[in-house]
Amino acid sequence: MSETLHVACVQMSSSDSLARNLSLASHYIRQAANTGAELILLPENFSWMGEQGATFNPESIHVVTYFLGECAKNYHMWIVAGSILWTDNVNEKPFNRSLIINPQGEICDYYDKIHLFEAVLGHESWKESNHIQAGKKPTICDVTDDWRVGLSICYDLRFPHLYQFYANHGCNILTVPAAFTEETGQAHWQVLLQARAIENQCYVLAAAQIGEHVDGRHTYGHSMIIDPWGNIMALQEDGEGVIHAELSLDFIDRVNKKLPMTKAGAKQ
Repeated sequence: MSETLHVACVQMSSSDSLARNLSLASHYIRQAANTGAELILLPENFSWMGEQGATFNPESIHVVTYFLGECAKNYHMWIVAGSILWTDNVNEKPFNRSLIINPQGEICDYYDKIHLFEAVLGHESWKESNHIQAGKKPTICDVTDDWRVGLSICYDLRFPHLYQFYANHGCNILTVPAAFTEETGQAHWQVLLQARAIENQCYVLAAAQIGEHVDGRHTYGHSMIIDPWGNIMALQEDGEGVIHAELSLDFIDRVNKKLPMTKAGAKQ
């Protein structure tokens, strides 16, 4: 039984330079490994933050997936690879895709962002559906016999039914890689993350982008790890860096005994 799981979240300020971003990611993954992390979450678009509508070519995808596989093997850890723009020969628009890499360096599953960012924020507006194709289904990954992860990306955070689905299917970790804007982040980021943790009695891992990017977006940062009672276990407010925490099955059980919740379909 894996009573505890050591996890880490990376906060980055990604640019439109793939080489620079992967170099930074490598540095922070190594730093996380040195803390004993068994699972690491990277932010949304960790490998590339370019202009809206720009494409990410298949060669670049190969470079990123090879990089992730080597990191996972070298440090023998699970990597939830935030998201990348996944282009193929079938669909006109790419998916915003989160990859799950196992400690053997294999892509064992993926999640395509279901809820695409739509916002008009006075001086800026965003309509992700203009250049991204929406995903169609949730994704669950068992990283051990006892730890089950439900995946999401950024704007999904505003749609609680997705996380309720994960909780009802036995997930005890929810991952939220993000590039929240500064305005919406200040208003809603922390309260939404804590709500998802409390209402589902799950740990929430949130890895964020920070700073100003090529596409004009100012992202909020504030990566955090939250326990099922809503406590912030680790926080990176500003700048790039790594946060980490030890998750506990016993703590989840204690929370559930205080406030019993029925999770239909949960793993036995």
